[in-house]
Order: sequence, then C-alpha cells, then structure tokens
Amino acid sequence: MGVNYTALGQYDKALAEFLEAAALNPDSAILYSNLVYNYCRLNRFSEAKAAYQLAISRKLDYPLLHSNRYGIAFLEGDVEEMQRQVEWASGQLGAEHRLLSYQSDTEAYYGRLGKARELSRRAMDSARRAGEKETPADWEMNAALREAEFGNTAQARNTTAAALALASTRDVRVLAALVLARAGDSDRAQKMADELQKQNPLDTRVNGYWLPTIRAVIEINRKAPTQAIKILQTAAPYELGNPDPQPGIGATMYPVYLRGQAYLLLHHGSAAAAEFQKFPDHRGVVVNCPLGALARLGLARAYLLQGDTAKARAAYQDFLILWRDADPDIPILRAAKAEYSKLH
Repeated sequence: MGVNYTALGQYDKALAEFLEAAALNPDSAILYSNLVYNYCRLNRFSEAKAAYQLAISRKLDYPLLHSNRYGIAFLEGDVEEMQRQVEWASGQLGAEHRLLSYQSDTEAYYGRLGKARELSRRAMDSARRAGEKETPADWEMNAALREAEFGNTAQARNTTAAALALASTRDVRVLAALVLARAGDSDRAQKMADELQKQNPLDTRVNGYWLPTIRAVIEINRKAPTQAIKILQTAAPYELGNPDPQPGIGATMYPVYLRGQAYLLLHHGSAAAAEFQKFPDHRGVVVNCPLGALARLGLARAYLLQGDTAKARAAYQDFLILWRDADPDIPILRAAKAEYSKLH
C-alpha cells in the first residue's frame, strides 16, 4: 500500500502505511528506506535523516537507503554527505551504478552536461558489471531525457536509439517515446504511445501518467497547447507522484512542467508561473531532477509574459547563477542568456 500511494503521489498516506509496516517489522532496511524517501517527499528533512540514522544504528543496510540520504544531502547543500554516500557505494555491485547515475543528475542540474554524460557512462558500465540487463538502458534513457530538455535533439535521438538497442522493455519504451516527442519526432512517438496503450490497457501508471505526458508533448509540437492542457487533465491526480519509470532520485513532475510550457505558448503568464512554482514548492519531490533547474527559467519567461520585468530579471538571474559553471554550448542556456540580455 505504501509503495502504491508513493507512485500516486499521496505521500501522507504512504508514510502512514510505512510507519505501520515498520512497527510490525522494525528490522526491515527496505522499510526504513521508504520512510526516508517519503519524509523527504513531504519536505520533512529532519525526520528523514532521523529515520536514516535509526536504520544505521540498527546495522540495517540497503542501497536505496543511501541513495535517498544522498538526495536529502543534495537538497540541504551538504556536499560532504553526498560524497560520503557516493564513497559508500563505490565498488559495490548493485549500488555503485545507482549513485553514479544520481550524481549525473546533480551535474546536469547545474548545467555541467559533459560531467553528467561521463557519469552516466560510468553508471551504465557499473550496471553491466553487476549483471543488470535493463538498468544500463534506463541510465542511458535518463541521459537522453536531459539532452532533449537542454535542446540537443540529435544527441537525444541517438542516445535513445542506443538505449532501445540495449533493452526494448516497457519502461525503456515509455521514456523513449517521451524523448522522441521532445526531440521533435512526433510521428514515431505517437506510434510508440499507441503501442504502449494497446499492450498495457489496465496499467494506471502508463495510461494515467505517461501516455498523457507523451501525447501532450505531441500536441505542443503541433502548436496546439490548449489540447495539450486538456490531455494533461488525466495526469493531474498523479502529477506529483513517482510512477515507474522514474530513473532519478526525484520525480520528474513532467505533467506539471509541460502544462507550464503549454501556458507559455498561450501567453498565459500567471497560469504558467503557477505551474513552474510547483517545482520549488515541492523540492523534496523533485530533488535533483534537472527539470527543477529548468523550471526557474520557465518562471522567468512566465513573469516576462505578465509584464513584470523585475520578477523576470530576478528569475533569469536565479537560473543563470545556478548555471554559472554550465557548459556554454547548451542550447537552452544560450537562449536564456539572449532573453536576459534584452531586459537591460
């Protein structure tokens, strides 16, 4: 029940189930990992850390326990703790690749895409050494998502093709359809979405969250943002959730991000700002997902549409400061700098 509530984004209900489960089975490392995870989702970081410490004091260990502690350290800017968790995982089959991929998201969050790519490659190599079959493709699809959102569409398509060649599982195809749509290949994305619906007619996560997300992108590509917003209504009950596949520590909140993008196209600045504001409001859900950084740019563009130059300038500055060490050739960064320069 706790896992299901987590997938649906009902973190209060999930936490209640996990607390009851932990009372029944206090020596379960998995349950402590889930407690850390859900406390984090509710922005209750002190309680999350206390649950982690209790597990450690009981000599309980589990890779996701350390992954979730890494996420809290990221949210608190605790670089030393992040590094401790990475070092704990180093050389451990089944744990190392996960922390390496989460590190790649951290680098991408700050626009350091070259470092993110290298860490993703290392995560894939580590997963192969651990005998994983699908996981290397998951990490490659995570990298492809970043490329698409940052504006490197050709790279995104190439990385997606490589991931599909590794493992053409349901989860990989879900992410592949999304990346292809974001990279402008709407026809292929539509075909994959139709196949996924046919093959998974009763899957709540696929039909309630991911297919509306993919189809909304296709409508945005077609310059039909009103239709995209309508399609995303299906995903609204789950938009803060963590339905598989979610390859990072944090949830992508893709329906929220895309709704914001659609409102920008409609020049509805206040509605767009309300969507992008959900990312800083739910930091414990997003963690180090790169969309959390890009939402700051979305806010800047939304404020600009409202005619609030002061707020727009401040939001652009927030994004550009966050990306002060970013690779300079990232298309979305170049666009942000050009937009910001026009405000002076």
